[in-house]
Amino acid sequence: MVRVAQDFSLRYPLVDGQGNFGSRDGDSAAAMRYTECRLTPIAELLLAEIDRGTVDFIPNYDGAFEEPQLMPARLPFVLLNGASGIAVGMATEIPPHNMREVAEATCHLIRHPDAGLDDILAMLPAPDFPGGGQLISSPEAIRDAYASGRGSLRLRARWRIEELARAQWRVIVEELPHGVSASQVLSEIETLTNPQPRAGKKEGSQEQKNLKQLVLGVLDTVRDESSDKAPIRIVLEPKSSRQNRDEFMAVLLAHTSLETSASVNMTMIGRDGRPQQKHLVQILQEWIDFRYVTVERRTRHRLDEVDRRLHILEGRMIAFLHIEEVIRVIRESDEPKPALIAAFGLTEIQAEDILEIRLRQLARLEGFKIEKELAELKDEHAGLQHLLDSRPAMTKLILKEIRDDAKKYGDDRRTLIEAVAPVAPAEISVPDEPVTVIVSKNGWVRSRQGHGIDPAGIGYKAGDFGFALIETRTIWPLIVIDSNGRAYTVKVSELPGGRGDGAPIATLVEFQDGGKLAQVVGDTPESVYLFAQSGGYGFLCKLANATTRQRTGKGFMTLDKGDKVLTPAKAHGDWIAAASEQGRLLVFPRSEMKTQSGGRGVIVMGLEDKEALAAVAVPADDAVLTVEGIGRGSKPVRLEYKPSQREPLRHRRARKGTTMTPRVKPERMY
Repeated sequence: MVRVAQDFSLRYPLVDGQGNFGSRDGDSAAAMRYTECRLTPIAELLLAEIDRGTVDFIPNYDGAFEEPQLMPARLPFVLLNGASGIAVGMATEIPPHNMREVAEATCHLIRHPDAGLDDILAMLPAPDFPGGGQLISSPEAIRDAYASGRGSLRLRARWRIEELARAQWRVIVEELPHGVSASQVLSEIETLTNPQPRAGKKEGSQEQKNLKQLVLGVLDTVRDESSDKAPIRIVLEPKSSRQNRDEFMAVLLAHTSLETSASVNMTMIGRDGRPQQKHLVQILQEWIDFRYVTVERRTRHRLDEVDRRLHILEGRMIAFLHIEEVIRVIRESDEPKPALIAAFGLTEIQAEDILEIRLRQLARLEGFKIEKELAELKDEHAGLQHLLDSRPAMTKLILKEIRDDAKKYGDDRRTLIEAVAPVAPAEISVPDEPVTVIVSKNGWVRSRQGHGIDPAGIGYKAGDFGFALIETRTIWPLIVIDSNGRAYTVKVSELPGGRGDGAPIATLVEFQDGGKLAQVVGDTPESVYLFAQSGGYGFLCKLANATTRQRTGKGFMTLDKGDKVLTPAKAHGDWIAAASEQGRLLVFPRSEMKTQSGGRGVIVMGLEDKEALAAVAVPADDAVLTVEGIGRGSKPVRLEYKPSQREPLRHRRARKGTTMTPRVKPERMY
């Protein structure tokens, strides 16, 4: 009951609450002994016809009384107020809508049963949230959500710039996205400007420090001035009046709930009692069918009442016209009821009514009233029968009732619909510079400016040695893959520099399930790499598809127990080379390899039992293919295959390939 009394939760509250019924900041309502409530006028749209035979009644949960199986709603309240909840194995998130728009769309669908979604969206363009705000999703995204019954919409706060003296200005936020409170926004800003270290850490991460620097660089003061007169009023004062106003808001929109998303999941229980995810037209059509049944049942219920009343009045009219004889029969009879039935041809109901009425109800003036009521009821009876016999007449009545209800209870739209480009996360600008990322075998990482660094001049901790030397740029992502096939993203600009030992990768990402450093790759987001595993599977993928914002990473490569991640190979040419640890080499067309954003991939090379894939490469078509490994006597071996020498090695993908001469156990191929 508390929820249906909150004007910030429901678009059209059904209960008028007196006392503390909670606040949009999340404050709990008072105990029910301190509150009073009554239904709002709009609740009549749900309950007005409940005693007119419109719906079936069933026993409640313990059989103490009966409750309606459905509410005889005169408008589709499932769209007006929406719904939010979770049940066994499924959830729902139906957004609220504007009554006038819903009524107009419903009337259009009644008049044009074949109307499509685009016709409905012309009148019912988008949700209308109780707190207002701005809906910034594209029309295509809104349409897709309504067409499938599932989607996500972007919501943004509404604000205005308040000009002050001496060219100063500040931002006043007056409306927030649905479900967002002023205290939540202030709490998020406090977290950004005063970050707390994660559990077990002595200080915040580099990302937290960067965000703190970013926000404090633009924001000076934030205050919550909300009151009874202004339910939402958040004051944001900039650091300097000379800074760009759009950039100021872009920082706050990107990192707080001033811009957020609202999910759409129109799962509902229909008239058949079964939950189902439905699209917009389906929901409206189901309510229209229900409304026809409701009006028909209401009409039949009233028709039965009219028939009963007519029957009574016809008996009274007989008694009125034969009042002297009626009195004589009653006076002379021991059983007046059967005597009246026999004398005047009455029914038991009519005779019982005559015996129970007072004599003054048969006065001359009462006779005129009976005649008038009889005439009115006969006219009503004819009208009700016409409704039941004529579908167009019933349609006309339903349309009129919908328009009248919308006119009486409807109001203007509160949520502004204005599609805008999503705000890119505002970040501290990073200069585009060449750097070399140095990764050690024990997982320490650092960076040095420039390319062409001599590996011999790089020092490591005692017992540690080099693992990877990656020439990249500060604006490119660094992808870390762990032993479980999970991918993590590290910003190159945040790596420690200088000639020290760097920092453990484990402090920059959060390895999951005991994962350890397996491979590192850094390049442009659009560059394509071949990701393979020792089990013989692999796939082509853009680096952009391996990136993630989560410190905990994301599932990227599917590995079986014992499989290892091979060194990713940049795709330079049209042919892929794969080498097994038994010294076999296979070259096959790149077009046979599958491109995907993660997973297991397809078989790269056919392997013998207990054999593993050792290395892969995608060399340029005119480049020399080099294989480095261990030969007989544990001596290092280096084999080179020119483009003309690779022809005998070419087969189809998933073949076993050709044994290399001399015999070699490959360790590296490029």
